[in-house]
Amino acid sequence: QVQLVESGGGLVQTGGSLRLSCTTSGSSNSNQFMAWYRQAPGKERELVASLRSGGRTNYADSVKGRFTISRDNAKNTVYLQMNSLKPEDTAVYYCNRNLQYYNTYLNWGQGTQVTVSS
Repeated sequence: QVQLVESGGGLVQTGGSLRLSCTTSGSSNSNQFMAWYRQAPGKERELVASLRSGGRTNYADSVKGRFTISRDNAKNTVYLQMNSLKPEDTAVYYCNRNLQYYNTYLNWGQGTQVTVSS
């Protein structure tokens, strides 16, 4: 069973940067199209960034130009580089499949907390 392990979160000031990592156990070939999601307290989980076919990426409007998703197949790891962080980016960040390409999510990991202070 594939496990997702997110890391790299922390406390950062407004304008700072963080790089999140998501390592998947098992082969990356069966989970090529991954995405990052986030959930703030009292809010629904939202899609932040996703990997798409042909090397394309997609971003929520709120993070365009600030966040970059990428992957390293050799390491079975997906990254989210977050720059120019804002207090509204505060949330627990999770990785999982991009449901544009799959029928179901993998089991969710524990996520990684990102807190941006003003």
